[in-house]
Amino acid sequence: MLKIEEIRNLCIDNAIILTDHLITRMRQRKIRFKDIKNTIKNGEIIKQYETDYPFPSCLINGENLHIVCSISEFNLYIITAYRPSLEQWEAGGKIKKESKP
Repeated sequence: MLKIEEIRNLCIDNAIILTDHLITRMRQRKIRFKDIKNTIKNGEIIKQYETDYPFPSCLINGENLHIVCSISEFNLYIITAYRPSLEQWEAGGKIKKESKP
């Protein structure tokens, strides 16, 4: 299980690896790198994806921004970033709404 402190310790420019997917999504969604770092430094883990490959990952909720990331021994991999929609998430972005049949 990932711990937010471990992720924050790797949230330094020379340890961060931005995936190609993230870079594409940042452009499409107009998300700034400083907002991603701020979310990691001030947000909280709301979901763990322990079986993700090659490293377990997690979902971090910040102020109007979600970050999916994983860590290796020396790097923080930022996989994607998005703004949680009120259609899918409760206010505050911490709880996903039940899908309707």
